[in-house]
Amino acid sequence: MNEPAPGPGSPAELADALRATGYLADDGLATAAFLALRMNRPLFCEGEPGTGKTALAQALAATLDAPLIRLQCHDGIDAGQALYDWDFPRQLLHLRTLEAASGRDGFDPDTVEAGLYDERFLLSRPILQALRTSPSVLLIDEIDRADDEFEAFLLEVLTEHAVTIPELGEVRATTPPVVVLTSNRTREVHDALKRRCLYLWLEHPNIEREIEILHSRLPEVPERLAASVARAVQKLRHADLIKPPGVAETLDWARALQLIGARHLDPESAARTLGAVLKYREDADRVHKQLDTLLAS
Repeated sequence: MNEPAPGPGSPAELADALRATGYLADDGLATAAFLALRMNRPLFCEGEPGTGKTALAQALAATLDAPLIRLQCHDGIDAGQALYDWDFPRQLLHLRTLEAASGRDGFDPDTVEAGLYDERFLLSRPILQALRTSPSVLLIDEIDRADDEFEAFLLEVLTEHAVTIPELGEVRATTPPVVVLTSNRTREVHDALKRRCLYLWLEHPNIEREIEILHSRLPEVPERLAASVARAVQKLRHADLIKPPGVAETLDWARALQLIGARHLDPESAARTLGAVLKYREDADRVHKQLDTLLAS
């Protein structure tokens, strides 16, 4: 049985290690991530966009000093896009080189075919890369955008930690990758896949934690500005917007305000920098009309 890669010895140690990378984890998140590491189980992270799901995988990779390998899911993704492909242009060039060197009559079909499916022509996609890289963190981002067939394939790979390439044989991970799956819950992911994982629901941080995140990631931002940005973002998340801001937008807004010399958030500076926090014209128009209310303490 494959053993999990060594890591922090407790949830508190993991929380401290994540904090050192700039990711602030509460007790529930740190415990879920710790158990995923120690039990060698994928961590299924679900929640609204911008709640730090992808950032958690990035922070785990930094904490474990392991490469982060990302598979971005999309509508129509299939096993070939996730596993491997063959470099057909290079194979064709190789074939033409052999033909020029020996002529058609000099071909041994079996030898030529074996040469075409050599390791050097293999294009490893994210899952195969993760299985062959020890240790590694495999981020399967937005699994809810894939279809049922891809979920079934993924379940098999995550259970076996191995794939078979017909031309080369089995590839099995010596140390299984740390796997983080994320979902924005645009659809329900099947129970069979969820049962294979440990589950974690991520919320947007409360105002105290958001201020703490700002201080941790952007220590150069004045305290008053960080607090006013965090308060404003908390209100924006309850303003019935097309895309409420996530933590990344909070950081971008604070950084933008700091770069233009703002010491606190006022209507003028907020209007000038709304593009850092709002990504739809309709949202920006609505908020422009309500800046005084938004910035009221």
